[in-house]
This record gives sequence, C-alpha cells and structure tokens, in this order.
Amino acid sequence: MAVRASREVVVAAPPEAILDVLADIEAVPTWSALHKSAEILDRHPDGRPHHVKATLKIMGITDKEILEYHWGDRWMVWDSSQTFQQRGLHGEYNLTPEGEDTTRVRFDIILELGAPVPHFLVKRAKKMVLDVATEALRDRVMANGSP
Repeated sequence: MAVRASREVVVAAPPEAILDVLADIEAVPTWSALHKSAEILDRHPDGRPHHVKATLKIMGITDKEILEYHWGDRWMVWDSSQTFQQRGLHGEYNLTPEGEDTTRVRFDIILELGAPVPHFLVKRAKKMVLDVATEALRDRVMANGSP
C-alpha cells in the first residue's frame, strides 16, 4: 500500500540556505524528532551527501534505512529500497524562490508500507513526518541565521 503526503511552507531564506541545512546530515537528529541517528556513508564529488545510513523512530516503530540522495540547484531527492518496515521510500524537496530572500518549499513523500497499517495510524504518522519536514526544517533554517 502506497502512502503519499505533501505540504508546502514558505521560508524566509534563499534556496541555498535551505539546501545547506538539508545537506548537514549529521545535524538532522538535533532538529528532527523522528531521526535517532544519521551517518554519511559517501559523498557526491561536490561534497554533498550521496548515501546515508539513518535510524528513524515514529510512533514507537524503529526502522534503519540506507538512503540515496541526489541534489540540484533547487531540489533534493532521496530514495530507499526495502527495509524491515517498508518496501520503498521516495522523498523530495522542491524549492521555488519567491522574492530575494523567501522560498516556497514543497515536500513530497511516497512510502510503500511493508504491512497493512490502520488508517488512523497512517494519518497520525503522515502529520508527524510533514511537521518535521516543513515546520522543523523552517525553524532550523531560521536558527542558522538566515535573513
């Protein structure tokens, strides 16, 4: 069963500042309540993370993933193959400048669950993921001193 979720948020920062926060993988557990650990396994030639080992915990369920990241000037995507809890995962950020120092951030995620999950739990988990992916990201970007 595929679970899809998306949300947009406006951040008072340029796309580069947002991508810098997303690329700081080791710091993600400090601002994401879902991430218990994150470790860069290797990097792209430009220094941005390529493969990342992450441990996430959501609603009492822990999952370990190997994520493959790809980066553009105004986007970032990651994919993960099958894990203990899921059959696949795709997440992406698309950044659209709106003025000099303001960016519209769109986050999309598609998760292929490994087993059936009651709808009310899926709904609650989606909200938690979207809150971290947008609101917590915005808070982190602002804490890093963006204009």
